[in-house]
Amino acid sequence: MSPRLAAALAEYGAQAAALADWVAALPTPDLERAGILPGWTVRVLVGHVASSKEGLVHHLDTRGEGRAVPAASYVQAYAPAAADIAAASVATTGADGRDELVARLRAPLPTTEIADATVLAGPRGPITALDFARTRVLDLVVHCDDASRSLPGHDPVPLLRPALATTVRVLAEILAAQAPGRSVELRVPPFVAVQAVPGPRHTRGTPPNVVETDAVTWLRLATGRLDFAAAVAAGTVRATGPRSDLAGFLPVLA
Repeated sequence: MSPRLAAALAEYGAQAAALADWVAALPTPDLERAGILPGWTVRVLVGHVASSKEGLVHHLDTRGEGRAVPAASYVQAYAPAAADIAAASVATTGADGRDELVARLRAPLPTTEIADATVLAGPRGPITALDFARTRVLDLVVHCDDASRSLPGHDPVPLLRPALATTVRVLAEILAAQAPGRSVELRVPPFVAVQAVPGPRHTRGTPPNVVETDAVTWLRLATGRLDFAAAVAAGTVRATGPRSDLAGFLPVLA
């Protein structure tokens, strides 16, 4: 297994373990509270993550046909499948309680020898092993944040720096691929800075259009959990320049 894929899987495993520890400490009634995502209890949200982890294990053993779909295009298949994903999450969670969910989250990940560029038969189309693992890290981190927001009276799920860094970078890369250009610089220190959005190209000095924010705000913006204008008004996004409004390019996935 390549160092990059091994690192992505290690990030996933560590973050899943952090979620498992958080779930293990919850009072049982809190699992049945309504989550931040419409129609899902906290238990179903956690069950979705457990199923996603099992799906990661399964799909790493598959092989896809044809050319891999770039991650920026692959994630666009999420929204049309939202109803199916929601129904499957309820079904695969079943009657699992806290102990069963914790055990599923703590199950080991595979150590199969596989190359980064191996094309898998992903649930939304052919995708490379590395891209699939990185999108699973993204999914996990975003849903850990969802879990924290669902139960604001509890300490939040720790977002571990390696997994958070991968999530921030993948979302920024997706923005740059979906809105190619060099007229706006997105900065999410200390993790990433990318240029995106069609328009006049900046070549020297400080870019005239800059959007800067923190990691958690960026993942919420990029996944449709936070409105761009609201974030600017709240001061969690600093947008300068006449072309710095990213509202028309967000979310990059939902």
